[in-house]
Amino acid sequence: MGFKVAVVGATGNVGREMLSVLVERGFPADEVVALASRRSQGTEVSFGDKTLKVKFLDTYDFSDTDICLMSAGGAVSKEWSPKIGAAGCVVIDNSSAWRYDSNVPLIVPEVNADAVVGFRAKNIIANPNCSTAQLVVALKPLHDAATIKRVVVATYQSVSGAGKEGMDELFTQTRAVFVTDPITSRKFTKRIAFNVIPHIDVFMEDGSTKEEWKMMAETKKILDPKIKLVATAVRVPVFIGHSEAVNIEFERAISADEARDILRESPGVLVIDKHEDGGYITPVEAAGEDATYVSRIREDATVEHGLSMWVVSDNLRKGAALNAVQIAELLVNRRLIKPKRQAA
Repeated sequence: MGFKVAVVGATGNVGREMLSVLVERGFPADEVVALASRRSQGTEVSFGDKTLKVKFLDTYDFSDTDICLMSAGGAVSKEWSPKIGAAGCVVIDNSSAWRYDSNVPLIVPEVNADAVVGFRAKNIIANPNCSTAQLVVALKPLHDAATIKRVVVATYQSVSGAGKEGMDELFTQTRAVFVTDPITSRKFTKRIAFNVIPHIDVFMEDGSTKEEWKMMAETKKILDPKIKLVATAVRVPVFIGHSEAVNIEFERAISADEARDILRESPGVLVIDKHEDGGYITPVEAAGEDATYVSRIREDATVEHGLSMWVVSDNLRKGAALNAVQIAELLVNRRLIKPKRQAA
């Protein structure tokens, strides 16, 4: 008998992607339930060749549900995840609500799968920030080979990271430019069409934004607390796909050719790195794909053991929905959970 899975926030960008990924990967679910807020109750969402009617989260009984994929924002997760966990359902949460809780594992399966056993403390597992997920997938095998000391990263993050409202704003503003309509900014702090905005999330006391802090804190928790990381997070006029320019300083020597060979053999990574026109990946090619793509691998002569590279991934998939489903697969494959109905 298979598992019963609930997807909370099923009408959002990531929630819909979670439903798609469950089907694509053949997750062993006998039943999948779509949940959202009252205003979305009754909305229909696609699940493979089926259509699911969205149910109201507040009145749903989780007592016979095995896994909850939560993608409804931090406030909803803070309120509901402990209740759902207490009902014996494992929550895999896509928000930032639980990432920094020492009793909640923060998991990228290709990087720190063994840490998943810590979920039993609260029955909650955290999904990392989208920009962090793809970064650590690329960093992990290089860290194992030569030990990373310091990372400097500049992100080029798509508007889908800000949800459907962000995508709508880019579309509306782009159209307004061509038809000379007035341009209004509601979701972003400045115009996003034909522009870049070095500001994601709120500003912190040291001048960093919360998005930049997240990358630092999450990389330390997932990969190694000794790694020093500084980020500049930038929103760009791209619909789907986050890109990152990554500079890495290592403790030991590692050449570009060695790094390329290591990454080619690494789980979740695809290397596309030809020194020719178009011999690299852009967000357009990465959209809809599962891999974290690495291009432009080269040595940095300004530090003793340095490399630079270009990392691109679909933020709705590896940065969110895919990673969450991979965590669920990890629980199943390691037999850390069993279907409640089978146990009964």
